Amino acid sequence: MLTLLEIALLLLALAMTWRFLGAYMADVYEGKTKWLGFVERPIYKLLGVDPNKEQSWKRYSVSLIAFSLVSLLFTYFILRVQNLLPLNPSHMKAVTPALAFNTAVSFVTNTNWQNYAGEQTMSYFSQMGALAVQQFVSASVGVAVAIALIRGFSGSGSSTIGNFWADLIRGILYILLPVSAVAAVIFVGQGAVQTLGGPVTIHNALNGVTQTIPRGPVASMEAIKQFGTNGGGFFNANGAIPFENPTPLTNVLSIYLLLSIPLSLTYTFGRMVGSVRQGIALLGVMVFFFLVWTGVTIVAEHGVSPALDAAGFHSQGAGNMVGKESRFGISSSVLYNIASTQTSTGSVNSSMDSYTPLGGMMALSGMMLGEVTPGGVGSGLYTILLFAIVTVFIAGLMVGRTPEYLGKKIQAKEMKLASLGVLIMPITVLTITGIAMLVPSATGAILNKGPHGFSEILYAFTSQGNNNGSAFAGLSSNNTFYNVAGAIAMWFGRFGVILPSLALAGALASKGVVPATSGTFRTDSALFGALLIGVILVVGALTFFPALALGPLAEEFSKGRLF
Repeated sequence: MLTLLEIALLLLALAMTWRFLGAYMADVYEGKTKWLGFVERPIYKLLGVDPNKEQSWKRYSVSLIAFSLVSLLFTYFILRVQNLLPLNPSHMKAVTPALAFNTAVSFVTNTNWQNYAGEQTMSYFSQMGALAVQQFVSASVGVAVAIALIRGFSGSGSSTIGNFWADLIRGILYILLPVSAVAAVIFVGQGAVQTLGGPVTIHNALNGVTQTIPRGPVASMEAIKQFGTNGGGFFNANGAIPFENPTPLTNVLSIYLLLSIPLSLTYTFGRMVGSVRQGIALLGVMVFFFLVWTGVTIVAEHGVSPALDAAGFHSQGAGNMVGKESRFGISSSVLYNIASTQTSTGSVNSSMDSYTPLGGMMALSGMMLGEVTPGGVGSGLYTILLFAIVTVFIAGLMVGRTPEYLGKKIQAKEMKLASLGVLIMPITVLTITGIAMLVPSATGAILNKGPHGFSEILYAFTSQGNNNGSAFAGLSSNNTFYNVAGAIAMWFGRFGVILPSLALAGALASKGVVPATSGTFRTDSALFGALLIGVILVVGALTFFPALALGPLAEEFSKGRLF
């Protein structure tokens, strides 16, 4: 159960982390932190790159896409030949082509959507040498894009936005690896599994039953899974299984880890643009959405389960415990799942498919807002900055002034790039969802018919299009259609936002800074925060409300009640 003490400790830890980690990340990407220089320098030499040579946004983008494509091929190759590689005590077979493709795209895009049960499909070598590696590098790529966009705002008359290779390596060495190493030790200390000894077989002499229990290098993957907002677990049950999430402490630690970087990047943003108040304004918007979505979901899940309601248990006092771990309870499960879905992590500790219609809709709609509340590592910040550009443009139209953000004039080019970055996700999700409803092999994979069945498909592509990775379950998605269509959704959902963000960074960096005047619209105020909240809500509603009406809302109101 989630206690007041746990909540207080979580809030205190996040408040301290916001400033400390935010300032530390600013120092890392500004080249002021060099305590691992003896490791960093040989890596640059091996890659043949000069970390001090900055790149234009086009060169930065080419480097990023090239690296991601190589990572994709590398991961796909390992999965296809894992049966020939070492560290395979369970003698796992080679992953099938369509599933290997989907999985490779999934981990390269920081989605970590899993159309498989990890303990029954992947060897230790695949888990560590392919998937866990991508959990580090894909997270670092996301932060690198956010930093590049920040440089676009902070630069003046510049044709460059940094060096991708330096940003990538520094993010891994100075941020992701150290924290993940410490967190992994804590997970092990609390009872999470960490071994290369293979599965263990136990025979119960009393009933004659023999059981094989899978094990593996779980704790090390668990740490970066949360801290890098990846979400891909070693086991199919993910955060619900004691081998990954053994105690209430690891449950709270997981929530803390997955919120740390997305929230702290707002301080990094403020520090690097010269005004922490600007970062606080973005933080306030993120926290508003997070608290509202968490609160509504907790209320919904403390209501009566529709299944039990239909069975006649109207006086149920425990709330909807269906699909939830009794050792965590409702509130802790909801906080974990909302934090996970709002940060593009997807590492749920309870079954989303068993949530009430309204509870499931809150997790779904949180992703539909664009994963900005607070979003994934890096992706949350650069996406909310795209929304901020749209907001100041609208505000400028209202008062008849050329819109400005952080001293940069927002003109047609910047607005087009920001709009493209904002709209590419809903276009991708809704298009592929519509196609899926017309394909027999896709609709035939639905476990539940009616509105809930539609919600399963909508949730799947919303999750993949937002690089989240959580699932509604109830959908047999390991077939050719879902593997290929899901990979397309993940690829466009990731790079369809990254490329406009980098182009925007280049456009902003080349502009000069316009001095603020008495008529300049302040973007560090509560008014700007309220406008930004309104824009995010309006864009989300205009794009996704019809789909929500066909799925979770139709299911909710068909029960004849609100909760």
